[in-house]
Amino acid sequence: MTLPLPPLREVIARHGLSASKALGQNFLFDERLLDRIAAVPGPLEGRHVLEVGPGPGGLTRALLRAGAHVTAIEMDRRCMPALAEVEEAFPGRLRVIQGDALKIDPATLFDGPYAVVANLPYNVGTALFTGWLSGEAWPPQWTSLTLMFQEEVARRIVSAPDTSAYGRLAVLAQWRSRAKLAMKVHRSAFTPPPKVMSAIVHVEPAEVPAGVSMRMLERVTEAAFGQRRKMLRQSLKGLPGALEALATLGIDAQRRAETLTVAEFVALARVLS
Repeated sequence: MTLPLPPLREVIARHGLSASKALGQNFLFDERLLDRIAAVPGPLEGRHVLEVGPGPGGLTRALLRAGAHVTAIEMDRRCMPALAEVEEAFPGRLRVIQGDALKIDPATLFDGPYAVVANLPYNVGTALFTGWLSGEAWPPQWTSLTLMFQEEVARRIVSAPDTSAYGRLAVLAQWRSRAKLAMKVHRSAFTPPPKVMSAIVHVEPAEVPAGVSMRMLERVTEAAFGQRRKMLRQSLKGLPGALEALATLGIDAQRRAETLTVAEFVALARVLS
């Protein structure tokens, strides 16, 4: 049996909370919007969810209303009393861990599969995202990632070749996953409003291509996009065997990195692996 909770604005005022710029915080109060975000990964009844950066617990409440069992990692000690109230309102359904999500391995928190749903702090969002995508073991323990980013970052994740947003992040997100832009969130929805628009990205694991080393793919994309204005014959010349691999695959060495498809990067990494 869940207990009624006061409005989030009232909780924040009572605990004297304000969004911390240093922690990349922006609070969401609109319950209907939060419920829409919680619905993106599909039905959550009885599922385990990892949330990073819950702040005072707006999205946490929505996930719990949807029936999830939530493990929330929060770095800001000021938010602990507000989260304790949510924990009390949903007995046995919320576990709050005070700490740095960059230093906590989710595998130690869950015995089985879990979904990640989070309004990520802007200052660590990309680092957490790439960490979840970069594991050698595949499929991962997480079943999906539903994450809020600055819209610019979100577009880099889902971008296609031959666009200005296309780069390493797109290849990393798409070579063995399905990534889509689920919804946009206007800056006015936040308190305080950030200077930029935001968007929700939803990622699900896909089948991993055979014979490809994750580390080699990272090396190839790092070299190729590290000098993205240059032709591949220049940007890849420092990677042993890369120019020969281009020739083997019939990829024109005069092309630039942003013109290669994800499949071509995978093929190149496979030859070099």
